[in-house]
Amino acid sequence: MRGAPEGLFRVLIAERNPLVVAALGDMIKNDARFELVGSMQSGEAFLAAAVKPEFDVAVLGWKLSDMNGAEVLEELRQRGLHARVIIFSNDHDIAILKQCVRLGVQGYCYQFDDPAILFDTLVAVAHGRICIPYLDVSKINDTPLSRLTTRERELLAVLADGWTNLQIAARTGISENTVKYHLKNLYDKLEVRNRAMAVALYATEKSRGPQASS
Repeated sequence: MRGAPEGLFRVLIAERNPLVVAALGDMIKNDARFELVGSMQSGEAFLAAAVKPEFDVAVLGWKLSDMNGAEVLEELRQRGLHARVIIFSNDHDIAILKQCVRLGVQGYCYQFDDPAILFDTLVAVAHGRICIPYLDVSKINDTPLSRLTTRERELLAVLADGWTNLQIAARTGISENTVKYHLKNLYDKLEVRNRAMAVALYATEKSRGPQASS
């Protein structure tokens, strides 16, 4: 991407909270290294802007008006769009950071960090580097599902499809009591109490991308 006039880095903001946009915009405008080129509240508006980007780096809130940051990153990948993105998150959940890294984010900051951290991240990403909080990359794909065996993942998948214990027993040739035994082991591994919680966790992990359960 070409730089802005006079060496300024062009910054685009995508964030649904107007107060965050205003505060972030004021900080960027008052820093001589950056030029604020626009803002929007929706992921689709950002994706449209990324087709022919007139910005050097984008700051995306984790939750936009129509999608979250992971969905935006996934859409960028699927549409073959190349934009330098920093996720600006108000959630300290390490799973969100892992998810964004798996999806190829270039930068990641928390809204409660010192502003200097965001500006250092903006400069690094604008220069083509990756800048994220400390993360043990050897555990980047560690998720509850990653601890399951292939058989256990298959069992979880049929639970998500709505199979009853009796249906599972009939189709696998084992007794219903044996099914209950396997389900208890599955729940223990996932650290959940029941079928509904297991299925909800499965849906959440699957939504985090194809590598989430690898």
